[in-house]
Amino acid sequence: MSTTYDFGSGPVPAHRHTNPDGKLGGWVADTATVGPTARIGKNAWVYGNAEVCGNARVLGDAEVSGHAVVSGSAMVSGGAMVYGDAKVFDNAWVSGDAWVFGNAQVFDNAKVSGDAVVSGDAKVSGNAKVSGNAKVFGGAKVSGNAQVSDNAEVFGHAKVFGNEWVSGESVLV
Repeated sequence: MSTTYDFGSGPVPAHRHTNPDGKLGGWVADTATVGPTARIGKNAWVYGNAEVCGNARVLGDAEVSGHAVVSGSAMVSGGAMVYGDAKVFDNAWVSGDAWVFGNAQVFDNAKVSGDAVVSGDAKVSGNAKVSGNAKVFGGAKVSGNAQVSDNAEVFGHAKVFGNEWVSGESVLV
């Protein structure tokens, strides 16, 4: 018997993921791939052609979709969304109601949280933090111990690195 689940665009063949501890996790579309060592929270969704592998965790009400990849020991939690061709890997965290999409990459020990958005070809790496309502997009790069917060926007070919802090209503192009 085939099981279906509606991820928001009508029912598709899907199943509940069995987590490494044997507990039943969230819904996974049959077109998506979730490795046996990955953990999917009971309210989390993985659909489209997304891939979650390694020791990655998708928890809370988080969603991973499209062709997105979450791997390594990365975590996506809360109401966060990772979609498109985005990649979250290594020990990176995406939490709160943050969105990572397009061809964006969040990796190393980087953290994206709050209502932050990382999109386009942007890269957030190192121990960088993007939080609040901050937006990092285009070909922008945030790395090292840099922080982008509040309502700041970093885009184009801008680079924020080292111990730099961009906050408030700042715009960096």
